[in-house]
Amino acid sequence: MNVNTAVIRNVYVDRTVINNNVVSRASFNGPGGIVARPTPQQEMALHEQRSEATPNQIAHQQAASQDRAQLASVNHGQPSAMAMDSVNGRRYNQQGRIANGVGSGRLTAGETRNLEGREAHLNGEIHNDRQANGGTPTPQERQQVNRQQNNLSKSIYNDKHNAANAHYGNYEVGARRDERQQRISQGIRSGQLSPGEAAKVEGREQNINRQVNADRAGNGGKLTPGERQQINRNQNGASREIREEKHNEKKSPK
Repeated sequence: MNVNTAVIRNVYVDRTVINNNVVSRASFNGPGGIVARPTPQQEMALHEQRSEATPNQIAHQQAASQDRAQLASVNHGQPSAMAMDSVNGRRYNQQGRIANGVGSGRLTAGETRNLEGREAHLNGEIHNDRQANGGTPTPQERQQVNRQQNNLSKSIYNDKHNAANAHYGNYEVGARRDERQQRISQGIRSGQLSPGEAAKVEGREQNINRQVNADRAGNGGKLTPGERQQINRNQNGASREIREEKHNEKKSPK
């Protein structure tokens, strides 16, 4: 601060004011930042079973891998066709989510019937739009389909996370119901059951479930021998229908 011709002193004064009461505006999660934890719904989604690639998805992948037009050196970053468009990609993803819900019991037969019925209707709409426009939906049709897929996706989530779950019980009737639901789940996941076929077999399952519940309610929670025989006949018919639908040649429109 004081300078003369004989002595030069460099004096530095630190006037920094440290205020320990400043509110942190940290925008990261962890020590020194905020403390945030996932919600119960997010935790549930994190641990939810994931679907393997379906045969249709694998077929798309293999077809694209053998198509030279998909090479960047050929198309220069602008492929003429994609392995799977967003509409089909979402359809396969939604079917996988439904299959998981059926297998885990989070989707009841009635909920699955409703979801697959809507999926079948949407598939028919997509098929008709493409036929009417040389194989490619118009931008307006894509927007409409996307809105419907958004609504269906929300319904799948809501149905899988509501209070209604499929409980089969540790008895012969319940074991057979569980076994059929696992077969339906596998059929949906593999593509052997189209949405329309899945809706049909789940409608039959829903009717059997109602019959079982009504019979039990009328007999103090138990089934009479005659009721067991009738339900067993109905279950045999449902099992045959699942097998026939999974092995026929009629599949959902692409």
